[in-house]
Amino acid sequence: MNYTDLFRVTLPETALEVAALVVLIVDFAFLRKATMKARAAIAAILGVVGCGAAMWAIGIQTGSGFSVGDLLVLANGGVSAVAQMGVLVLTAVTILLLIDSDFTRNPGEFVAVVLMAASGGIVISAARDLLVIFVGLELLSIALYILTAFAKSSAKSAEASLKYYLFGGMSAAFLLFGFSYLYGLAGSTDLHQIVLAAITSYGSGSPLFYAALVLIAAGLGFKVAAVPFHLWAPDTYEGAPAPAAAFIASVSKVASFALLIALGTAILHPFGNVRHVVFFVGHIGPPPKWLGLAGPWSILLAVLAVASMLVGNLAALAQTSVRRLLAYSAIAHAGYMLVALAYSSYGPKSAQAILYYILTYGLTTVGAFGAVGAVEQATGSDKLDAFLGLHKRNPLLAGVLLVLFLSLAGIPPLVGFWAKFNLFAAVLGVNAGAVPFVLVALAVAMSAVSLYYYLQVLKRAYVMPAVDETPISVAPITLLVLLAIAAAVVLAGCFPAVLQSWIAGF
Repeated sequence: MNYTDLFRVTLPETALEVAALVVLIVDFAFLRKATMKARAAIAAILGVVGCGAAMWAIGIQTGSGFSVGDLLVLANGGVSAVAQMGVLVLTAVTILLLIDSDFTRNPGEFVAVVLMAASGGIVISAARDLLVIFVGLELLSIALYILTAFAKSSAKSAEASLKYYLFGGMSAAFLLFGFSYLYGLAGSTDLHQIVLAAITSYGSGSPLFYAALVLIAAGLGFKVAAVPFHLWAPDTYEGAPAPAAAFIASVSKVASFALLIALGTAILHPFGNVRHVVFFVGHIGPPPKWLGLAGPWSILLAVLAVASMLVGNLAALAQTSVRRLLAYSAIAHAGYMLVALAYSSYGPKSAQAILYYILTYGLTTVGAFGAVGAVEQATGSDKLDAFLGLHKRNPLLAGVLLVLFLSLAGIPPLVGFWAKFNLFAAVLGVNAGAVPFVLVALAVAMSAVSLYYYLQVLKRAYVMPAVDETPISVAPITLLVLLAIAAAVVLAGCFPAVLQSWIAGF
């Protein structure tokens, strides 16, 4: 292996790791006697600079197009590059929310762990080998467990981290077991070789192939909080510090769905024209025409999607904690994306729609957790009643909350509407029987249900009278970041073609 080429491919990850070390050195060696806000601000600035350096490294590599031993691909456009850029942008925004937080006395360590987690995310996006994928996932996951427990004075944070860790360890075991079956069938950990093995295994009805799909679906279902692998999400979103919860809800989802798209390409690609494949292999017949799903992996994803949409939206109706509400909302949004992922073998539109959705949803969710965290820091609670009269107590923060929650609900002309429109249109455009229409109809119905629980928060912020009218003060930097996110959501909704063209042309 040429280590010069390996260094070139991993230049973005290297930039993040160097930035993490610089943050630790500066914080430990020079800022131990500085104020907490100064330490947090300098650590955040260095972290954002590191993210910028990694984005620059991706930018200069785009279009080069080579790989190192079929383990990692250079960010030469497509899903890999878009996902990596999304991970870095969302990481930078999350780091900025740390500046005025008060949950930790170790801001440098927090930023360093965030940067390490982001490096795991971009490894996942570029990996084309099962072992490298697993290493990237564990680098990301272990960092997330640490971030969840970073509020050392909070019992909820410790409990959430322990539950997250236990569920995560179990899901990693399922995933690695599934990968081992794929390796046994293909004789290789390379995704290109797995494509060929998938054709043969599907044609021969190999039970190991189906077992591998179920185990991988269980392992990755945990990463995206799909039902029934979602039980960690409400407690983790509620107990983790607000910036950590925002990172888990955004960056982790972008990396995980980029991985699902890559794996789907390997596993589903042979079934994109399933009748020809099965005719060539000559062992079994095609799936029923009415099903419109290309093989067992698509069927698994469709089942997870239906369960996630139903459980996520219906459970959110009963929540009194806004953080838990956002957790169940995240489960429902994962269900919407899984619908499109089930049909990703029919063309690139589904993959592009998923990327558009996860990037816009990630940005909106970071802003939502930032706004909820600001209210929680001022009132000591994230319950619905903590938002009573928010439009009088802090009109700008209430405006940010209005924009972000309506976008999550899919109200035009905000970007959330276009994200859902593109996603559902991509599924309806596959022309593959009646099931896509049923799935999209269910998704639209559940989106209507989601409007109710989002409006419960906004009703308290704008309609119901405040019990306490004491003004809520938000630090200028935090408020500026939240206003910038809200403005980006509005502008991306008014000009949706800009982001679409960037994703399609990358």
